[in-house]
Amino acid sequence: MTQDKFKSEVETLKNFVQIYCHDKHSKEDISLYKKTLEYKDISYELETTLCTKCSDIVDYSIQRLYECPYEVKPRCRKCSNSCYDKPQWKALAKIMMYSAVVLGLLKMKNKIKNKFKR
Repeated sequence: MTQDKFKSEVETLKNFVQIYCHDKHSKEDISLYKKTLEYKDISYELETTLCTKCSDIVDYSIQRLYECPYEVKPRCRKCSNSCYDKPQWKALAKIMMYSAVVLGLLKMKNKIKNKFKR
């Protein structure tokens, strides 16, 4: 996987988990999550705010990214060689579905707002 693809995958993961965590978990449980990731020749700082449970999911998912055997990484849901354990896969799928809906609704909301601004 290229460095840009790795960075993109991590950013997408971070954004989706952050949306889910901030909507579904108690604000008191959320704290700073900061990690330095090394991939090939790059060092990448990942910083966000998450609860412990969501931080564990991000850590697990990043580990799966590091261990992905494909040079051209397929989407995980279409991969013939799933590397996620079933409970983590279900948890991440739930997060991704929820966040995708929220992002879709925000996009529609912004389009409608922009339509009436003219």
